[in-house]
Amino acid sequence: MSATVAAPAAVVFKAACPDCRGRFELAATALRLAIGASRRTTFYSFTCPECGTAVRKPAGERIIELLTGGGVRTLRLHQTV
Repeated sequence: MSATVAAPAAVVFKAACPDCRGRFELAATALRLAIGASRRTTFYSFTCPECGTAVRKPAGERIIELLTGGGVRTLRLHQTV
């Protein structure tokens, strides 16, 4: 008798493009999260798979929590003095 370990389900995020209005699902690897010192410098980004537009959207606390929990690559921006 052998045990098999199920692979965890891939996390996908629903997203929309403001340019072409496309709606789609993206894997965590397709998204990037940047956390800065202010709301203006905290955002997530991706490339629209339908039209190729680079999309950048603000990320509040809940979005940050969901993206980091889902394995999205995160960049912490440091403020220069």
